[in-house]
Amino acid sequence: MKIQDFENEQITMGNEKSKADKALAYLLEILDAVVMAVFAMIVLFTFLIRIITVKGPSMNNTLHNGDILLLSSFAYEPKNGDIVVIESSAFGDTIIKRIVATEGQTLDIDYDDEGGCTVAVDGEIIEEDYIAEPMVDSDSFSQSFYDAENTAYHYEVPRGYVFVMGDNRNSSTDSRTIGFVDTDEIVGKVVFRMYASEDSIGKVK
Repeated sequence: MKIQDFENEQITMGNEKSKADKALAYLLEILDAVVMAVFAMIVLFTFLIRIITVKGPSMNNTLHNGDILLLSSFAYEPKNGDIVVIESSAFGDTIIKRIVATEGQTLDIDYDDEGGCTVAVDGEIIEEDYIAEPMVDSDSFSQSFYDAENTAYHYEVPRGYVFVMGDNRNSSTDSRTIGFVDTDEIVGKVVFRMYASEDSIGKVK
């Protein structure tokens, strides 16, 4: 073999090795990016965002059975009117309800008000255009909260708890029956409907 041929062969081998090294480095970069993306998704869906499916009619007409929801759980602080997902120890299951009152607030539910059933938080009647129909009293509600003098149920929400109800009040088992909900049981706030069985997708209020 001539010296020139040998040198050319060495150059060719060097170029091929260089290409292989570059290809390997590129593949490693892609693998690293994929691993980081998977890790980020795991963190995102474990600590920040979760997905849940509605079961049952207790949140009609706001949410419907089969709706798929996106909820936010990062640094969530309960607020009146929020729709939340709860890992309920009373139910032994996951439930979806609306927060009506938070810690330190008083709540009065008058089923016999002249203008129909009313809900008052800290003495102020709240507008609830989201409920499916006017509420009716039930024997299942804890009578220990009934104020006979004012013919209304009176609740004082303790520290670390919230009072929740379903929007379909006459078909919802909620704080009127199971009592106050510990805020530690709240998984997160419902923020978006990804799939709608009867309504439309979009932001949930």
